Amino acid sequence: MKSGRKPILFALLVALVLVAAWAIARSGPDMQMLQDALSRLERLMQQHPVATWLGYFVVYVAVAALSLPLAVWMTLGAGALFGFGPGLLLVSFASTIGATLAFLAARHLLSDWVHARLGDRLKSIDEGMKRDGAFYLFTLRLIPVVPFFALNLAMGLTPIRTLTFYVVSQLGMLPATAIYVNAGTQLSAIENPSDILSLPVILSLVALGVFPWVARAAVGLWRRRQVYSGWQRPRRFDRNLIVIGGGSAGLVSAYIAAAVRARVTLVEANRMGGDCLNTGCVPSKALIRSAKLAHQMRHADRYGLTPVAPEIPFRQVFRRVEDVIKAIEPHDSVERYQGLGVEVLQGHARLIDPWTVEIAGPDGQTQRLTTRSIILATGARPFVPPIPGLDEVGYLTSDTLWQEMRERDHAPRRLAVLGGGPIGCELAQAFARLGSHVIQIEMADRVLLREDPEVSDLVRDAMSADGVEVLTGHRAVSFGRDDGGKWVEVEADGARRRIRFDDVIVAVGRQARLEGYGLERLGIETGRVIETDEFLQTRFPNILAAGDVAGPFQFTHAASHQAWFATVNALFGGLKRFKVNYRVMPWATFTDPEIARVGLNETEAREKGIAYEVTRYPLDDLDRAIADGAARGFVKVLTPPGKDRILGVTIVGEHAGDIMAEFVYAMKQGHGLGRILSTVHIYPTLSEAAKNTAGQWRRTHVNETALSLLQRFHDWQRG
Repeated sequence: MKSGRKPILFALLVALVLVAAWAIARSGPDMQMLQDALSRLERLMQQHPVATWLGYFVVYVAVAALSLPLAVWMTLGAGALFGFGPGLLLVSFASTIGATLAFLAARHLLSDWVHARLGDRLKSIDEGMKRDGAFYLFTLRLIPVVPFFALNLAMGLTPIRTLTFYVVSQLGMLPATAIYVNAGTQLSAIENPSDILSLPVILSLVALGVFPWVARAAVGLWRRRQVYSGWQRPRRFDRNLIVIGGGSAGLVSAYIAAAVRARVTLVEANRMGGDCLNTGCVPSKALIRSAKLAHQMRHADRYGLTPVAPEIPFRQVFRRVEDVIKAIEPHDSVERYQGLGVEVLQGHARLIDPWTVEIAGPDGQTQRLTTRSIILATGARPFVPPIPGLDEVGYLTSDTLWQEMRERDHAPRRLAVLGGGPIGCELAQAFARLGSHVIQIEMADRVLLREDPEVSDLVRDAMSADGVEVLTGHRAVSFGRDDGGKWVEVEADGARRRIRFDDVIVAVGRQARLEGYGLERLGIETGRVIETDEFLQTRFPNILAAGDVAGPFQFTHAASHQAWFATVNALFGGLKRFKVNYRVMPWATFTDPEIARVGLNETEAREKGIAYEVTRYPLDDLDRAIADGAARGFVKVLTPPGKDRILGVTIVGEHAGDIMAEFVYAMKQGHGLGRILSTVHIYPTLSEAAKNTAGQWRRTHVNETALSLLQRFHDWQRG
């Protein structure tokens, strides 16, 4: 059956059931009707006991499957007609089979349709049901006031297994079923089915339904005690929270804790601000800006000016980078955070037990502080692959190049960049624009592997135009030096060759800082990152992790995002915990042209089998981009077929990261392209790219029938 027809068939079935239910309700079944029906069945029972039992069973299954308002009456009748044991057996299995048929009908006819329209919004629910669906179903089945039919249909839309649904329903409905069947054996004493569920009985069943939650909490408490067994918990704590690491995640965590008047200590071993301020985001963007200006000077004729070859005082360029860092440093300084109420300690922190942190200061003195909770925000460092000879020739990373380059008068004459990810591409293009001959070596078949191929190709072409020699599909196998200087041997298609260089930057990725913090002593699991749950808790609920050390992203804004969840769960997790949400996580690569991404791209959508359509808007159609000489690039939006809900956005062009903000907000709030189209945008700005993309989508989804009718109307208006 075609998927589009399934919801229609389901709607027809629901309509038929509603009509049948209305007809049954109108006839007003009562106790007298039940007793008359039972008297006829008793005669049949005496003649054909097995056939009567089986016939009653089949009818009960049909009534349960169709959710008709006869199940209570038939349950009472089963007790009166067959007795408690056989009646309970009949009703228990018949009701569960009927419920499972309703469950399967919802799954087969409605589940795909619902998921296609709600998409990612159901993802967290589906994951929760895969994990805890049996538990939730069991507790709801124990409480008979929860509508039988609604629960069957709702469960059919979740990924809970059919066998699990059947078994849990069989067990969960048994207590209430037994009460009704037993009441049926005393049918003469009952005037109305509602008399069966008296207040004490209802409270008993509710208590029975609550019991699994109490048991689960008790199991959780027991497991918690098991985790902490062998460790002596302090009677009093020096701090509410200790944050280890003064980068983005650590700073935000300390800030939030201080804002809610918790006593918080922030421990940083090196410089406040972490990698982002000192060796990452800030210095690299300052360098990229200088390199871009040099590029614009060479190509000033694009703006009606005379192009010039810029003189590049290399030492002065890096002095400016340092000045930018110093200008931003006060935002992350010890003084500022102390002023906010955070105790800031310089030194290396190590976990002694789940509540004690030892801090070794720069003067060699150590101190120990106890705390209710700990947040590990130790960040990441560049990964250096174990390539033979690399240590001998010496190498730079995104952490060390700033100190090295500030002492030089000229850019490296020949620079090798190992890696074709965002950091490698940004640095390769910047140094090429500052005068280096750059050779970029990437093992994969294209740069920026997480982006769509057309994005990778556009960036590669831009870097090549700037003089970067991009070698994709090349693997560095060894390094060395001889009389001619340093070399790297690369392999491609089975052939090897040597490439000469003066300096090499290793930019093949980053790895979490996991060593030296006492994680092994406490048995905190680590892989590539510290292993945490959806609340960012480690195996010890009071020890959490955030930022690069926790993964799965290595973005400053992702670290700040995680910090809120980690801090709130650390301070208030005993009352309420919050699951970290990565549903809408944007990022940008600051090459020229700039790349910004959020949600799915085409490559990922195809890999996941998600149906989509593409709306593409070229920036050479945008007035402001044309005026700025920045008409290179595009906006590409993925939406479900025929819908304006945003699945993902890729932007390539000037200030792509800034343009992206509107799409991120729309996705976060559940708004579609129609909302963006109806928003007034200032003219002329680059932000109009978002509105024009939405307009492009609208033009391709015009209702031709409506337009034809409008044309006839206007023809008639003209007489």
